Amino acid sequence: MQEKIKEIYLDNSATTRCEPEVAELVCKILTEEYGNPSSMHIMGVRAENCIKDATKTLAGILKCKEKEIVFTSGGTEGNNLAIIGAAHAYKRSGNRIITTVIEHPAVAEPFKRLEDEGFEVVYLPVDELGLVDMDELENSLTDDTILVSVMAVNNEIGTVQPVEEIAKLIKQKSPKAVFHVDGVQAFGKIRLYPPKAGVDLYTASSHKFHGPKGVGFLFKNEKVRLETQMLGGGQQGGLRSGTDNVPGICGMALAAKLADEKLEENAKAMMENALLLARELSKLEDVRINGVMGRIAVSADSATGVENSETDAAAPHIVSVTVSGIRAEVLLHALEDKGIYVSAGSACSSHKKRVSDTLTAIGLAKKEAESTIRFSLNRYTAKEDIETAVEAMRELLPVLRQFTRH
Repeated sequence: MQEKIKEIYLDNSATTRCEPEVAELVCKILTEEYGNPSSMHIMGVRAENCIKDATKTLAGILKCKEKEIVFTSGGTEGNNLAIIGAAHAYKRSGNRIITTVIEHPAVAEPFKRLEDEGFEVVYLPVDELGLVDMDELENSLTDDTILVSVMAVNNEIGTVQPVEEIAKLIKQKSPKAVFHVDGVQAFGKIRLYPPKAGVDLYTASSHKFHGPKGVGFLFKNEKVRLETQMLGGGQQGGLRSGTDNVPGICGMALAAKLADEKLEENAKAMMENALLLARELSKLEDVRINGVMGRIAVSADSATGVENSETDAAAPHIVSVTVSGIRAEVLLHALEDKGIYVSAGSACSSHKKRVSDTLTAIGLAKKEAESTIRFSLNRYTAKEDIETAVEAMRELLPVLRQFTRH
C-alpha cells in the first residue's frame, strides 16, 4: 500500500482551515441556539444575545464602538457596501473617487461600476515594491474627492501600505473624503485600530483568519453615511437586511479573538518562516521574490537579523515567487503532486485567465506574471513545512524547465 503524502497547505491567503473550537461552536449554534434573532420569543432572544456578544468581542479588538460593526457575508460584500454605499451617499458633495491599480477585484470592480455611472475615478500607481505613490495621492486629492480606497495588505505580493500616513494625508487635503481600507489580508496578522488610524471603513473576512466561510464584518465610523445595498427586513439598523448568520458571526468572533490574543507572537513566527522561504528560493536559478519580501530576503543574512522597521511594509504570511521559464499552473500542479498546495497568483482571480494587474503594476512582463506563484502561510506553518517546500522546488525546477520553457 502506497504511503500517504503529508499535505503541506501554503495557500492560506485563499482560505484558512477553520479552528476546531470555532467549528465546534458553529455546530453548537446550528443545532442548539438556532433561533432567528429577529424573533421575539426566548429562542430569538438567545440568538440575539449571541450576536451581541460577538459584536462586543469584535469592537474590543478594533477599539471601536459596538454600533460601528456591520456583519456581512464576507470581504466582497463588505467592500461593495463600503465603496458603492459611500460613493452614492456622498455624490452630492463631489464626484472624484480614488483607488490604486493593485486592488482586489472586490474593490476594483465596484470602482469600474461607479466609473460607468459617471464618477471620476483616479487609479494611483505603485512602485516596483507595490507601495502607493504618496506624491500621486497628494496631487490627486481635491475638494471634490469623496472617497479613497486603499488595501492594507496586497493579496498577491503581501505589500503593506502605510495606512496611517495615507489617512493623515487624506484628512489634511480632502477632509470630507471617506477613507476605506480593505483589511481582508491584514486582519489577524497586522494590528490596526481603525478609529485610531483614521480609517472610516474597514473590511474583513472570517475565513482568512481561521473562521467559517460566508461571513465577515465592516467597521463603519458612526459619522459615515452609506447608501443601503441590500433591502429587506431592515436588520442591522436597515443598513444590511437579511436574517443574521448567527453561527457564522459567533464563529468569526471566536476566531478573531484567538487570532488577536497572540497576534504579535504569531506574526513573528510567520515572518521568520516567510523570510526563510523567500531567502532560500531566491538562491535558486532564475527565481525572483516579488515585493518588499524580496528586497528583505536578499538583504538579510538571517530571519532573526532583520530589523522590525524593514519588515513593516511586508506582510508576514505572503511570498510571491516568479520562476522564469515555467508556467505557474505547471509548477502549481507539480507541487500538488508532492502534497504541497500553493496558488497561481491570486486564487480569487486565477480562473479568469488574465494577467495580474498587481504583477503588471510592479513591472513584471506578461511571461513573468504568468510564471508567478504565491506561497501563503498561517500561524501553524512549521519550519519543516518550509524546508520541505524549498526542497521540492529545488528538485522540480530543473526537470520542469526541460519540458515547459515558453
